[in-house]
Amino acid sequence: MSGRRTRWLVGVDVGGTFTDVVAIATDGRRLVAKVPSTPDDPAEGFLTGLDELVAAGVEPGDVSLLFHGTTVATNALLTGRTARAVLLATAGFRDVLGHRGGRRPRMYDLEQPRPRELIARRDRLDVRERIAAEGTVLEPLDEAEVGRLLDEVAVRRPEAVAIALLFGYVDDRHERRLEEALLARFPGLPVSRSSAVAREFREYPRTATTALNAVLRPVVGRYLLSAAEAIRGRGVRAALLVMTSSGGSLRAPRAEAEAHRLVLSGPAAGVAGAAAVAVACGVGRAIALDMGGTSVDVCLVEGGRAPMATLQEIEGQPILAPTIEMATAGAGGGSIAWIDAGGSLKVGPQSAGADPGPAAYGRGGREATVTDAHVVVGTLGERTPLAGRLVLDRGAAGEAVGRLAGRLGLSVDATAEGIIAVATAHLARAIRSVSVARGVDPRGCTLVAFGGAGPLHAARLLRELRLPAAIVPLHPGLLSAAGLMAADLRVDEAQTMLRVLEPAALEELVAWFAAARHRIDERLGDDGIASGRRRYLAAADCRYVGQGYELSVPLDGTGAAALRRLAEAFHAIHRTTYGHAAPDEPVEVVTLRLSGSGALPRPAERELAAGSGRPATDALHERRAVLLPGRRTRRPVPAYRRERLRAGDRIPGPAIVEQLDATTVVLAGQEARVDRRGNLLLAEADA
Repeated sequence: MSGRRTRWLVGVDVGGTFTDVVAIATDGRRLVAKVPSTPDDPAEGFLTGLDELVAAGVEPGDVSLLFHGTTVATNALLTGRTARAVLLATAGFRDVLGHRGGRRPRMYDLEQPRPRELIARRDRLDVRERIAAEGTVLEPLDEAEVGRLLDEVAVRRPEAVAIALLFGYVDDRHERRLEEALLARFPGLPVSRSSAVAREFREYPRTATTALNAVLRPVVGRYLLSAAEAIRGRGVRAALLVMTSSGGSLRAPRAEAEAHRLVLSGPAAGVAGAAAVAVACGVGRAIALDMGGTSVDVCLVEGGRAPMATLQEIEGQPILAPTIEMATAGAGGGSIAWIDAGGSLKVGPQSAGADPGPAAYGRGGREATVTDAHVVVGTLGERTPLAGRLVLDRGAAGEAVGRLAGRLGLSVDATAEGIIAVATAHLARAIRSVSVARGVDPRGCTLVAFGGAGPLHAARLLRELRLPAAIVPLHPGLLSAAGLMAADLRVDEAQTMLRVLEPAALEELVAWFAAARHRIDERLGDDGIASGRRRYLAAADCRYVGQGYELSVPLDGTGAAALRRLAEAFHAIHRTTYGHAAPDEPVEVVTLRLSGSGALPRPAERELAAGSGRPATDALHERRAVLLPGRRTRRPVPAYRRERLRAGDRIPGPAIVEQLDATTVVLAGQEARVDRRGNLLLAEADA
């Protein structure tokens, strides 16, 4: 023995129902924990998970990096529990937030509810100043006006201030002056400046994103400060890294300043984990399916990368920030089954959540959920090992499903099977939306099924969509926590340019990329990332002159030569996307983008011991009566303990594979094989 200390990488993902914790040592050892989330105080579940790792043998002082996926920003946005903020906008434009760009989701619905305004109209202040579209000052911002605004802010006593002045993305001198004055008058007050948050055009998304950043910063800041203090109190001195919606990570202090980038933190971690699994298995095109307790997130992954959107809308709020493109459906393990006015069976989007949870949890839940349906048909058994030391109550599940069955005039078993079928249909629709809707045949994609409930439905989706295979990772219910460790530190730069692509413009475009790379390098250098561990991705949003929409074109460099090839690349992408192109028309560069990432230490891998090709006798947990799809009677089905399976083991269906964080179903006519990394590979037996 060398006597060297074991170092640990730790990932903690706080979800809506469970908090998942994974620790991986330098020698490849892996420890996991899954505890119920605590929505009223997310830090409590976070710390409980860490305490379980410590109890299992992880020394707090041996943690070298602590990765975190959080729903704090998401929950604040969904529940409206955001901070009170003031918006400073150019005179005449304070109602941009209320007008919402003039868009109506349902054009002819006169009674449609309006999304909540992030900042109330009474807290939106006019600023007497004006900058033109080309950056010239039409009306200067004088000091008397600055003083008046400071007094107005003082009267309102906000928790944060957002500054979004007209054409601030072109020239931000007035925004910077207001920020400087606010920080001098109100030290410590979070100030969100649009030219720092989203330096892009289109007034409503830019203003809304700046406002979102402002109302989230105090909430995220308090949470991260509380978590950091509690972590240090337990002896962990490692840096806290927070996952962003782009699949990259930020150090905690930067995460507070860029709070709007955390809204899809948890789902992004799952995609990062699924992408890493796909690459390790040699899969070029995969569909990541993360089915948790509340919802399901689906994403197409090609070559280890997920598609990225630069404008997303969450709960009616636009967010200008790089975000992994996903389809989301309200179909999780805790999704509630109900009957609509026409007598049809529905599932979701309402969820039983973590408290009280499904009826089978025995915590007072009375409404039938997807989990209860699985308990009734037997795919989840009363002896199934569950996280949080839960014991399933089959009687309570049967009563909950029975109440629906009585209204439908069906048996309890038929109703339970119907609930599972409806939930699976939601998943299949979401998969088609990220594949078929984009011209990708899902029959050429491998499914990576994870989350606590994903493996329960993988076999059904494999058959319904005729997928070639499905992968269930070693710890599917904890993949989001493990995926946190697959993320690099990431810095994103973007700038609206609005320049026709011609030789005279190339020098300006090249200069912007050079300056953006310098800023990225400064950030990554401050974070301790050596130049050899940095990577860059460049892109340009382009359109034909006169169009009102753009296409993102990846660039193979940031010099003049790469930009000279931009027009040709844009024509090709336009033809692929819309079926036509106009090579003789001038191309306009709308926005330039540069992302820089810094590679972080990766967890070591440990291969599974080889088996005999068939599960060992002690891997068999029990045989129980299960109602399989398409059958009217139950049949005995073997249930195996996953931790006792070995590499090369083959399990013919029907079968069930159980573990602490998830249960995998193998249907009749299918087979599951264990690979050397411990993944379960599902396929039709005759494939």
